Amino acid sequence: MRMYDIIKKKRDGYELSTDEINYFVDNYIKGSIPDYQISALLMAIYFNKMSERETLDLTRAIVNSGDTVDLSDIKGIKVDKHSTGGVGDTVTLILGPMIAACGVPFVKMSGRGLGHTGGTLDKLESIEGFKVELDREEFIRNVNKTNIAICSQTSNIAPADKKLYSLRDVTATVDNISLIASSIMSKKLAIGSDAIILDVKVGSGAFMKRLDDAINLSKEMVRIGTNYGRETVAIITNMDEPLGRAIGNALEVKEAIEVLKGGGPEDLRELCLYIGSILLKLAKRVKNQEEGIRLLEEVINKNLAFEKVVELVESQGGNVDQVKNPDLLPSSKHVIEVKSKMEGYVNSIDAERIGACALRLGAGRETMDSVIDLSVGIVLNKKVNDKVLEGETLAYIHSNDLDTANEVKRELYDIIRISSNQGKEKKLIYGMVTKDGVQLF
Repeated sequence: MRMYDIIKKKRDGYELSTDEINYFVDNYIKGSIPDYQISALLMAIYFNKMSERETLDLTRAIVNSGDTVDLSDIKGIKVDKHSTGGVGDTVTLILGPMIAACGVPFVKMSGRGLGHTGGTLDKLESIEGFKVELDREEFIRNVNKTNIAICSQTSNIAPADKKLYSLRDVTATVDNISLIASSIMSKKLAIGSDAIILDVKVGSGAFMKRLDDAINLSKEMVRIGTNYGRETVAIITNMDEPLGRAIGNALEVKEAIEVLKGGGPEDLRELCLYIGSILLKLAKRVKNQEEGIRLLEEVINKNLAFEKVVELVESQGGNVDQVKNPDLLPSSKHVIEVKSKMEGYVNSIDAERIGACALRLGAGRETMDSVIDLSVGIVLNKKVNDKVLEGETLAYIHSNDLDTANEVKRELYDIIRISSNQGKEKKLIYGMVTKDGVQLF
């Protein structure tokens, strides 16, 4: 088999065989195929696309390029959740303890944030001493004891994806549904959960800007998961404005704790209840979503969800006092108010731009080597369609550098748009994709 022939075959619009896909993935990992030939193949895939079977074969080859995590020693139906990335997305920090408090094992291996989207691990590391690196034995022991563990992926999970993504990033071949789907799903399928829920973000602060693209990506990922023998559901959710009110690591942890205690922003709470109800149904803990929402509300009202996040932090070496008293979490030197210059209604809040502002404050990383300031970020006082009076606070900037804070303040006046009329009702959830098809709301 020659790489030249594989490139030519895909260039001419033909399907690659399973053996050909395994060949190029295996030999690229071994270093026997150069970057320039894989680049040529990626461009051919970008233009000619991949069939359902090819995409599944590529995902399987990437999974098999490294370690898989056998979780069969964990009792019960194990559930996992993945978000395609957004701004203010603290769902995992809330959803995990809620699900675990309902008696369902929540198993999550996360990545770190890059660019304007935050990472679950970075948020958890706002808690002093929280250990994100667990070996398989610790991971399984913790889940069997508390029904929850959230940790970093091992370095050898889906190594082919790391190499392929780095090349896609510099060859303008990132934006292809098959390549995106195989990248996301290979990392999920390498971990032995029984059911997976995918929170596919769409809008200005998401990777997918258009609803049609989000639907197509969801369908592809659900097909892969289903064909791999995993219960897989995708929920398509709005990321035109930040989710919740807090953007920044410690600030988002505080907000997650508020929700687990029965408070917090309405949109964040609603999304966690919705996604959680589906996970409980997939885990056969409840018969329908209505029953699932009632059970989740019950574990919040009885303080069981909050007690579960305390158990999670304690089991992974974190400072429990910071969870019980979030004021002990890292805080910035300066809090700057952004006051409205006019009366009206919030018309829009560009999630991507506000995420970039938080990045500039130090809440995110430009590269994987960047050092994050866990204390900084932005807290919104107003959301889209909220009434605003002149002089009323739109947002709070948490910063350790006044010059940067003032630059961000000037930009926020352009990002948070105010108009004289209230806009149309906004949607939080656009639809659901299952193995049976697409349901739009």
